[in-house]
Amino acid sequence: MLESLINPKKVEKGPWKMLFIGLIYGSLSLLLVYWFFSKDPVLSQYSGLIVVTFCVMFSLPFMYFIIKQEADQDEQVEGLLGVWKAHSDAIFALMWLFLGFILAFALWYTILQDTNLFNAQVETYCMINNPGSIEDCVARYDFSQQVASTGAATREVRLLSIIENNVYVMIFTLIFSLIFGAGAIFVLAWNASVIAAAISIFTKYQITHIPLGIARYMIHGFPEIAAYFITALAGGIFGVGIIKNGIKSPKFLRVIENVVILLFVAIVILILAALIEVYLTPILFK
Repeated sequence: MLESLINPKKVEKGPWKMLFIGLIYGSLSLLLVYWFFSKDPVLSQYSGLIVVTFCVMFSLPFMYFIIKQEADQDEQVEGLLGVWKAHSDAIFALMWLFLGFILAFALWYTILQDTNLFNAQVETYCMINNPGSIEDCVARYDFSQQVASTGAATREVRLLSIIENNVYVMIFTLIFSLIFGAGAIFVLAWNASVIAAAISIFTKYQITHIPLGIARYMIHGFPEIAAYFITALAGGIFGVGIIKNGIKSPKFLRVIENVVILLFVAIVILILAALIEVYLTPILFK
């Protein structure tokens, strides 16, 4: 089975291996939707969500294993440094997986040039970057049209919009991971597809410019998605901690302390990522 291509236990010794798994899963997800759903008059309208759904299906076994493993380790550590040492391998593995998704999505979206593949993602991009005229923004990024830049919002408005969107995503990541530990991968795969759509838009759908687009969006994208991964781990650890130890166990109190630390760190990172996106990235990539 494709979802069993890699043994999650081996990731601890080489988190970078997840880059290739992300490339495979992301490519298969988008190509399957293109082959089987892009011409369907009804399902093609939901292609963007179906791509993410396939990614989730492929990634669930790994996500489930890693959350369970991290929950076991969390009972034995305390303090910010101890929490980081216990969970850094898992976070790096998820980051590599995320980068693999982005590379695959951006590459195939640019090659296939089918607007329906990321219809929802482009609309989300426009909602954040041009909230006053979403429909016009979406129309500008149709492959049948010439790509043009949208009217930019003021920095303060963009900063508030980005922070609001990021916190919204963080809350959903936490809720998903609490309800179904591995379910947070849906939110993370969705964000990978949105960033991939943004990269394609920035590069004007030129394959040779994709590395530049990745640099443009991952300066703030890496810390942002790291915050979501930290949130997902916190939610999954909390849920497993309740089931395994109960709320009266001393071990559970330690789990709560570590979860609070993880969420605090995630919020700080999200704010820093938003500041980088609004004030630093435009200077480096005009």
